[in-house]
Amino acid sequence: MRVSQVSARLFLSDLDSALNLGVLTSRNVTLIINASGLQDVSYPALDNLQVLLVPVQDQPHALLSLYFDPVAERIQQNQTGTTLVHCTAGRSRSPALIMAYLMRFKGLSLCQAHELVLECRPFIRPNAGFWRQLMEYERKLSGRNTMRMVRTAAGVLPEALLDPDGPKYYVNV
Repeated sequence: MRVSQVSARLFLSDLDSALNLGVLTSRNVTLIINASGLQDVSYPALDNLQVLLVPVQDQPHALLSLYFDPVAERIQQNQTGTTLVHCTAGRSRSPALIMAYLMRFKGLSLCQAHELVLECRPFIRPNAGFWRQLMEYERKLSGRNTMRMVRTAAGVLPEALLDPDGPKYYVNV
């Protein structure tokens, strides 16, 4: 479960998997989105491999939202192969970036994007600051929110708002 397939052309992983030549070649990765916060990462030498650096730490105050549009656009533009988005553990920054992409280019709500990524990678847990930024982004894109933050015994966590139109199911993301 170190590399999770979100769609036919989009993968989510941890740093170690992103450094593995077999992982990259078997999945035809031509674009890596590095959201690990590390700038001096040496990826395997592959022809046509491009890397986009997202220099953001996994801190609630970090402005990951500055990268939502540039990352989503690069993922959408990558037509030569597949894209691998990674952070250190593949739990917070990279899933948040993928959810932003799914909202912007696949028309999913934040709730739907979260459900899809969670289904592919059950242990994701973007920090509360990234959740707030994703909610602001959803409101900017669609004019509404499908998630909210609630206080629980385990801390502040996201919760789906009831959808008055009922559940929607998407295929071929």
